[in-house]
Amino acid sequence: MSFIFYLLAGFVSGLLGGMGMGGGTVLIPVLTLFFGVEQHIAQATNLIAFLPMAAFSLNVHKKKGLLKTDGVWWIVVPALLTSVAGGFVAAVLSAGILRKLFGAFLVFLAVKGIFAIKVTPKKG
Repeated sequence: MSFIFYLLAGFVSGLLGGMGMGGGTVLIPVLTLFFGVEQHIAQATNLIAFLPMAAFSLNVHKKKGLLKTDGVWWIVVPALLTSVAGGFVAAVLSAGILRKLFGAFLVFLAVKGIFAIKVTPKKG
């Protein structure tokens, strides 16, 4: 029965990730809070789950002609290097510190989202 709950968590996370929210903001808390998965494993699972979703999304954007590759290496190379470095750092941090850092990241995203809301005054 737990397989169905894991499948549902993955589906919802993938759906939100495909919509641009970032599936990890759902998947990691669900895995750690509801399924008791260790923080390191939850974050690694999220990274692995992201790869096929990213490949699928990239293919869809390419087919629709929405993919712009000018200067892409100036983004890809630093992203790869910092991802590898972040992985090594995460491997040596305790689960408690990782949990706090991820929580701070979620709070940051929430605050950023609040300030990104544009209020337009009513006319009339």
